[in-house]
Amino acid sequence: MASILDEYEDSQNIRQSAQQHRSLSTTNIGITHSGFVNVRLEEEKPIFNKQRIDFTPPEKINHLAVCNNQLCMSLGKDTLIDLAKPDQPNQTELGRKDDSKVHRLFLDPTGSHLLISLSTSECLYLNRNTQKVRSLSRWKGHLIESVGWNKLLGSETSTGPILVGTSQGIIFEAEISANEGSLFNTNPDQYFRQVHSLEEDGKPAPVCCLEVERGLENKYFIIATTRKRLFQFVGKVAEGSEQQGFSSIFNQNQDLLPSFQEFPANMGYSEITFYTPKLRTSPKAFAWMMGNGVLYGQLDYVRPDSLLSDVQVWEYTPDIDLNLNKPISIVLTQFHFLLLLHDRVKAICTLNGQVVHEDVFPDKFGVLKKMIKDPLGGLVWIYTERAVFRYHIQREARDVWQMYMSMNKFDLAKEYCRDRPECMDMVLAKEAEHCFQNKRYLESAMCYAQTQNYFEEIALKFIEAKQEEALKEFLLKKLNNLKPSERTQITLLVTWLSELYLNRLGQLESDGNSIIFKETRDEFRQFLSSSKHRDCLYNNRTTIYDLLASHGNVDDMVYFSVVMQDYERVISHYCQHDEYSAALEVLSKHCDEKLFYKFSPVLMQHIPKNVVDAWIQMGKRLDPKKLIPALMNYSQMGSTQQINETIRYMEFCVYELMVTEEAIHNYLLSLYAKYKPDSLLWYLEQAGTHASEIHYDLKYALRLCAEHGYRQACVLVYRIMELYEEAVDLALEVDVDLAKSCADLPEDDEELRKKLWLKIAKHVVQKEEDVKKAMNCLSSCNLLKIEDILPFFPDFVTIDHFKEAICLSLEEYNQHIEELKQEMEEATESAKRIREDIQEMRNKYGVVDSQEKCAACDFPLLNRPFYLFLCGHMFHYDCLLQEVTPHLSTFKQNRLEDLQKKLAATTQSSKSRHRPPPKDEGDTSSLGKATAGTSREQIKSDIDDIIASECVYCGELMIKSIDKPFIDPQKFEEEKSSWL
Repeated sequence: MASILDEYEDSQNIRQSAQQHRSLSTTNIGITHSGFVNVRLEEEKPIFNKQRIDFTPPEKINHLAVCNNQLCMSLGKDTLIDLAKPDQPNQTELGRKDDSKVHRLFLDPTGSHLLISLSTSECLYLNRNTQKVRSLSRWKGHLIESVGWNKLLGSETSTGPILVGTSQGIIFEAEISANEGSLFNTNPDQYFRQVHSLEEDGKPAPVCCLEVERGLENKYFIIATTRKRLFQFVGKVAEGSEQQGFSSIFNQNQDLLPSFQEFPANMGYSEITFYTPKLRTSPKAFAWMMGNGVLYGQLDYVRPDSLLSDVQVWEYTPDIDLNLNKPISIVLTQFHFLLLLHDRVKAICTLNGQVVHEDVFPDKFGVLKKMIKDPLGGLVWIYTERAVFRYHIQREARDVWQMYMSMNKFDLAKEYCRDRPECMDMVLAKEAEHCFQNKRYLESAMCYAQTQNYFEEIALKFIEAKQEEALKEFLLKKLNNLKPSERTQITLLVTWLSELYLNRLGQLESDGNSIIFKETRDEFRQFLSSSKHRDCLYNNRTTIYDLLASHGNVDDMVYFSVVMQDYERVISHYCQHDEYSAALEVLSKHCDEKLFYKFSPVLMQHIPKNVVDAWIQMGKRLDPKKLIPALMNYSQMGSTQQINETIRYMEFCVYELMVTEEAIHNYLLSLYAKYKPDSLLWYLEQAGTHASEIHYDLKYALRLCAEHGYRQACVLVYRIMELYEEAVDLALEVDVDLAKSCADLPEDDEELRKKLWLKIAKHVVQKEEDVKKAMNCLSSCNLLKIEDILPFFPDFVTIDHFKEAICLSLEEYNQHIEELKQEMEEATESAKRIREDIQEMRNKYGVVDSQEKCAACDFPLLNRPFYLFLCGHMFHYDCLLQEVTPHLSTFKQNRLEDLQKKLAATTQSSKSRHRPPPKDEGDTSSLGKATAGTSREQIKSDIDDIIASECVYCGELMIKSIDKPFIDPQKFEEEKSSWL
């Protein structure tokens, strides 16, 4: 045995295939009826592609077995070929000297165990790993016809429990182990015991095939066939006892006749084959070649009694003569079974029973002997006496969709053409037509919508059949399949669907079917609110509004307006129908400021309290200035409730939102003046006492209060405007105490205060004729004296009324004189102390050491004239001049320069006095000397006042220079370059 790989391919066939590909390299482009473009660069390869193995047997091939990509064959009398390599096959001699021949070969699923049935009723065993042929002594005397391998427990070293069928109809259970036995037991067969026997017509019948499969819950199915019967044995094996074999399954059925199917025709043998879709899974279908045809169907592991389901019989075609041309072998694939005849292979589709492929073999290779399928590898093998062939099965399901479509199994057809859109379109079109003919219009519409057929043709088809519901489904499905870029098509379908929905709703409403009407309305509203088509609905909302209006569908129009966020239309609708609360609810829900400004006048007229509540809820999002027109309109001509609500909102703006707009405060002021005068004065008092704090117009407030006669409020406004004289004049008409409070306001202007208090005193004396109150004015203001108010009293008033006031006044004057006298004495004493300090300063001196140095130049101090300061710093005259000059103002610098020039001039004149004077000058020189001496001392004193008034290091000049740069910015570059 060996691994059969792609190296086995015939080089000649490969070259022929390459030539065929080159000859088919012409590009063919075709357009299908549905609009798809089908491009093929080369013809598709056939489903069943035959290849000859590059192996020439030295003798005639008798038998061949293949499994798990392992292949072995029997040649001649007793030669066994194991193809380990294509060019070096392994050859094993059976070593039989009698006339025995190989009857059958059986290879297990792992490809490790080979059973060789001999015509002399003996059986040999060969393991792939040992390459040693061993005789199975317990099997002797039985001609082996079939073997049922154990797929669950079989391994490379042991077969596990297996079933063996003989030519006498006996089924044995056995197990073979490749391990070397003990010293006393060297046989590989562990045991060999009979478990059942099969009969036909009361006689033993050869067991042609055996198959063991495991289902769910440890349930096992055993299929055994004879020449014309198919037996089924079903039973459970206890979990963990699989190693004990299958005898328990047969024991469970021994009291009952085994389940079997029988066919009358008999050609002396039968063969059953299975299809397994994936590696190491259970078979899904079967095909049994017997006398009158092929029985095929599915395997259902759920059924309790029988494994076979959906069974059909394919009867042999007339060209198959059971007397002359019996079928030899059968192989089952996913959708076909291959039937081997004496000179050809036929492939029959299991879906429709049609022959889809027929391959004739030339006579040069000899008679066809057997066809085998590798249950694990999936390849199909055929051998003659002198050659071995194999079939590659490529894309077997490529045309299955057409068969399912012709059988009206559209779901399966679509399953097998998912990656081929042109085929999918054909299936959908056929399914749609089929549903339409069977009056399943909704299903037909959904299928039509997925095809590429002409839109107009399909739509007219449903219109002619008067199937609006189906048409609607078709349009909906078509709409969902459109791309966003196909705007024109989307617009058309959206408009058409809206019309269909409205027609349907109108019909249901007239019929009185409320349940379906509600469902349809919900569906229509879901369509209108679809986010996928929102842009289209919004761009064409005018058309939708017109459609809704033409059908009189007000409720859905309102709903559509809300979906489109066209709240203005919704609110207008509610207002036109006097549903003001609903309108306000929409306003409050969506909080659109512009709509509040537009509809507030109407709503304020009918539901003022609710409107103001909504305004207050909106808070700062609303601009109160834009609401004033509505408020002013209905506060003038509306009810008391409207006016109160207007005041409530204005108070909310002023006291809660802290609005500072002048218009708002003026309007609230006017409302207070007209409708709520009790709050007017309180508002003015808390609004502020200075013009900078006031948010209303003072002149407007003054005029408003004056018009309504609120004099106390006017006084308050006058006070804020700082018109104190007007405030006092008006306050005297109301209350003297109010006037007094106004008179004390100008604190910085004593003259005005005195004038205001004189007004009050004059009013008290002349208007109220109350002397006592007039006297109280003197005590309230310290600026008034008794002599200021005496002129206001009439002549008949006696001095008794002023006796106390005059005495108090005289006492005040006397006290004032005493205070002045004391201040004069303190001033005299202070002047005396100052004179003493000056005298003391004249006698003050300082001691300078001979080693002292100048604080500026660090040279000895006594070399030149110098200055000594109280702080201890000492400077040369010229050094101090140089230090102080930059810090002086321009005026002082100029003054200093002039003084220096004068000093220089006096010095020059002083030197000239030491020379003999001219004869004509005599007395004139003596006069000049006296004048020059006085001027020189004065000049030096003035210079000292400028440069030596304070120490340059400790005085104010140093403090002022702290923020000045060390280097003059104008000389910075020059200084910088000097450092480089």
